[in-house]
Amino acid sequence: MSVMPTLKLDWCSHAAAQYAVAHWHYSKSMPTPPVVKIGAWEDDHFIGCVIFSRGANNNLCKCYRVAMTEIAELTRVALRSHETPTSRIVRIAVRLCCRANPGLRLLVSYADPNHGHHGGIYQALGWVYDGDTGTDFAAIDRAGRRWHSRQVSRTGVKRQYGSLRRVPKHAECTLVPLLGKHRYLYPLDAAMRAQILPRARPYQKRASSILADASTVQVEESGAAPTEALIQ
Repeated sequence: MSVMPTLKLDWCSHAAAQYAVAHWHYSKSMPTPPVVKIGAWEDDHFIGCVIFSRGANNNLCKCYRVAMTEIAELTRVALRSHETPTSRIVRIAVRLCCRANPGLRLLVSYADPNHGHHGGIYQALGWVYDGDTGTDFAAIDRAGRRWHSRQVSRTGVKRQYGSLRRVPKHAECTLVPLLGKHRYLYPLDAAMRAQILPRARPYQKRASSILADASTVQVEESGAAPTEALIQ
């Protein structure tokens, strides 16, 4: 009978988290700071990280009538091949994040069907399914670079982080339609749970991507662990 490896979760450095996201998450990019970075190890070997942040939607707190400091988004689960169930790793990471941020009342996360995800991890953990975000699009510029819909505009100028910036124009890009992301909620106190439960919808089953080249798993490759200097 095989023996499960010893699992450890602890805070990790930005460099270690960046390595994990670049190698084992389909986005290949770190979320916008501030972020909470929790590393995972099996038998002292680094297997990746779970990252929490404020997310990309600044209006999210208004949707659920909470302050910005009371809500966080689970934005990355970046893991290489591992033996521990992912749901267990996420459960412990949530516990650590909440312990370090006692004012949190609600966690949000998204499962992207365009990359083959339907939210099975969150369903296993009993998160509340709150529907999807609605259809969207990605923009591919003439150099082949992919942009989120928030990063392009009709005029070529858009306000980002409080200032006007030049961005690719719609007319200069190929627009690719995207399915809406599945949104899951995890209330952290009784009052928030009472507020969230009426929003619950039936869990979604795995859906096929509309993108021919989409990844079907979140962990896209295995690889060597980062050097010890990257882990703290």
